[in-house]
Amino acid sequence: MAVIADRCPYVQVTVVDLNAERIAAWNESDLSRLPVYEPGLDAVVARTRGQNLHFSTEVDAAIAEADMVFISVNTPTKTRGVGAGQASDLRWVEACARQVAQSAQGHTIVVEKSTLPVRTAEAIQAILAASQQQFAKKSTGNNDSQRTFAVLSNPEFLAEGTAIADLEDPDRVLIGGLDPQAIEALAEIYSSWVSPERILRTNLWSSELSKLTANAFLAQRISSINAIAALCEATEADVREVARAIGADTRIGSKFLKAGPGFGGSCFQKDILNLVYLCRHFGLDEVANYWESVVTLNTWQQHRISRNVVQRLFGTVSGKRIAVLGFAFKANTNDTRESPAIRICRDLLEEGAQLAIHDPKVDALRIASDLGQSDLSTGPNGTYLNAKVGEGGWLPSSSVHDACMGADAAVLLTDWDQFQELNWAELAHGMRHPAWVFDTRGVVDAAAVQAAGLQLWQLGRGMY
Repeated sequence: MAVIADRCPYVQVTVVDLNAERIAAWNESDLSRLPVYEPGLDAVVARTRGQNLHFSTEVDAAIAEADMVFISVNTPTKTRGVGAGQASDLRWVEACARQVAQSAQGHTIVVEKSTLPVRTAEAIQAILAASQQQFAKKSTGNNDSQRTFAVLSNPEFLAEGTAIADLEDPDRVLIGGLDPQAIEALAEIYSSWVSPERILRTNLWSSELSKLTANAFLAQRISSINAIAALCEATEADVREVARAIGADTRIGSKFLKAGPGFGGSCFQKDILNLVYLCRHFGLDEVANYWESVVTLNTWQQHRISRNVVQRLFGTVSGKRIAVLGFAFKANTNDTRESPAIRICRDLLEEGAQLAIHDPKVDALRIASDLGQSDLSTGPNGTYLNAKVGEGGWLPSSSVHDACMGADAAVLLTDWDQFQELNWAELAHGMRHPAWVFDTRGVVDAAAVQAAGLQLWQLGRGMY
């Protein structure tokens, strides 16, 4: 919405939320404290906020004034009931549709921005149509009788960390719908900065399915290269050389061929599981099994990394301090949803490790919530005051140096730029030897780590 406001100064954009605290954060004068960390976002907000970009809790009033309403709420995987563990929880999408139905005036275009199962638009249309009929019956000739709706699907294909650039120069903009006039109204907004050939028009159902399919294909590439990484370690091949060789084939391409601890974020796992659920619903069990294997291998990769750490540290990490470098699911974001670090850290905590976790953008409260336990407090001599013998625990560290002090190992889980330029000789001085570095991202300087007297394991290459 910030980019639309920036590129379309003639459009008034109002972002609304029921959460007053969140809206207050978006109105915060200190742009460095915006609730979402995304490179370049603060500059876009600075240019537009108070001009044609507004943040408000007045949801009904904003809907009533709007010609176009974007539904951009979370659609997490259901945790209970029919489809638990796979189907999307659409309660907030339905709540939004009902609120739009209640508050809209005149003709309103309703745009699905949230990632949704195929044919969700049908449910939204049913809610809006029922409301339209109800108000028409009650109408006495006022504007209520003229309330009409059109539903569009406009999924987003941006990547966190490069979201602003992805929006300003998109590979494509996808608009699905059944109303040609509504489609062109939204296309006109994007045409202010996107070339016409990149604005794709489809029917509603193709648009909804395209988002799930795009994420499934990207995640499948990650699981595929991670499967080969494990084979590389067993055969002394180098996954980076294999990736470069196969990526040179124009039929394959080089993107998403970097081995790592697995995919995370708000979309990949959720969308694949949603796809699995839909396939099973329509009796396509073999298709469902194929896509489910992508998630299975991703989970296996994370357990494999934590098992490897335990095995290298003489078969036990109980009571040992392990520096965890990075907790966000990728660099240049503070998003930890489905981060590989969560499962790996939980495994190590289960083994009794004492984790010192450092991430440049993820705060301790977020880590505590993701790990399901509060952090440890320390005494003046560095001992853990509330640690129980044999049980794992963790504490936040303000720097890499603090995290590594007294550590038996450092496990690099997020590919932040600053982790590629660490002074390993200095860090090694404060670690307990024999000490290890576990590089799950393939970004550390192997020669520098070895020169510092540290043992190194890199994913897809094995032990040095």
